[in-house]
Amino acid sequence: MRYLHTMIRVTDPDATIRFFELLGLKEARRMENEKGRFTLIFLSVPGDESAEVELTHNWDPEEYQGGRNFGHLAYRVDNIYDTCQRLMDAGVTINRPPRDGHMAFVKTPDGISIELLQDGSLPPAEPWASMPNTGTW
Repeated sequence: MRYLHTMIRVTDPDATIRFFELLGLKEARRMENEKGRFTLIFLSVPGDESAEVELTHNWDPEEYQGGRNFGHLAYRVDNIYDTCQRLMDAGVTINRPPRDGHMAFVKTPDGISIELLQDGSLPPAEPWASMPNTGTW
């Protein structure tokens, strides 16, 4: 397993980028999603791109309450199906199953979202391909 990033939602990307630049982080990459109406901005410390902060800017205004501006921790896993099965066998609810063979979401006992990402995508497989979402992630 490899730690990937922590995601936070931001209302003013430029101000947030300036803040993180004061800490020494720099913008590594940016993705605009017209259909989803959001922008993802990844920041990291130059020379240590292995741990990033993902800034998510939703284009439609939203007031974040109760820690909703904190999004999730993300980890790359060796096999997303095996990882989800191991978690399910231990009683963990898979909130967003890996139907696409690439991404899943689970939550910690305290409700913190954890994104699991496969490097690339595995072919769709049952029971994951037909499993519905079981909650918010």
